[in-house]
Amino acid sequence: MGKLKAIIFDVDGTLADTERDGHLAACNEAFAQMGFDIRWTWEEFKDLLKIPGNARRMRMALSTRTSLSEAEIDRIVPELFAIKKEIYLKRVGDLPLRPGVERIIREAIDRGVRLAIVSVSDEEQIRALLKTQLPESCDYFDPILGKQSGEKNSALYAHCVEKLACDASEVLVIEDSEKGFKAAKEAGLRCAVVYNDYTKGEDFSGAELVVRSLECLDLDLLEKLCLD
Repeated sequence: MGKLKAIIFDVDGTLADTERDGHLAACNEAFAQMGFDIRWTWEEFKDLLKIPGNARRMRMALSTRTSLSEAEIDRIVPELFAIKKEIYLKRVGDLPLRPGVERIIREAIDRGVRLAIVSVSDEEQIRALLKTQLPESCDYFDPILGKQSGEKNSALYAHCVEKLACDASEVLVIEDSEKGFKAAKEAGLRCAVVYNDYTKGEDFSGAELVVRSLECLDLDLLEKLCLD
């Protein structure tokens, strides 16, 4: 048994390709259902990914692209996000896991390595993704810390490690973005970055590993590269 005791995964863009065909499509459909002439392109949405959480992105769109007052926006955003979430939950079964993710998770479970989630995504959406895409593994993820657990920052990562009852040196974080990676590093955690088309080129200096995919890695090699 190696020193790796737990893996903390980000979700969107890390566990699964959820952004273009999941969150973006659901946001656009929610705007349409509520009668707003707002439809983000994928290029626009990629830029918006710097803003954490779709409710915030939708709020910004309403502020800049409609004549609504702040009070009206405060009233509308929760309803708009609820519609978006309902649409996303219907689509979640069609969103693919990223290459290599399922195998790494299965190896971790077989070896008794704990699994956890730290994400900006709504926790109901996270659980729905796990149940549809990883039905045999979803119950092994504990804790799951999403939007309802607070801002995704170093404190939330530290809180996750505390719940895992592990030493920081025994934990590996798998992230896809500079923002998430830096939050993990500020918490004193080792981090493997698996970038994607919209995070490629961000500053990952200081990461233990930066790769395009987990497809060519197994758990032993991941541990050796990141924890030794």
